[in-house]
Amino acid sequence: MRVFTDTAAEFVPAVERIFGERPRVLDGARAVLLGHPTTSGSRAADPPSAGRSLLKLQLEAGERELWLIECRGALEHRIGYVHVHGSIEAALREAKEVARSG
Repeated sequence: MRVFTDTAAEFVPAVERIFGERPRVLDGARAVLLGHPTTSGSRAADPPSAGRSLLKLQLEAGERELWLIECRGALEHRIGYVHVHGSIEAALREAKEVARSG
């Protein structure tokens, strides 16, 4: 009997475990958004480009690539990607290091 693993099924819960915050789910659970456009002490009316950026994590290429995308307002900048070899948690740990250094 063959066993198939669905990387995307574990993606959202794994992001929450590794990054320690509940992500906003985008694109049918193939992408998530981390961070908050407004922080405590700032006004909700501040534009999203007022110095705050969000991190988008997106599975692509048949769930073999995990892209890290910095979002500032309507602009997106790909800051790197991690190859998903097997465990989505291992890839997310590596992505967290890339996001910290990047």
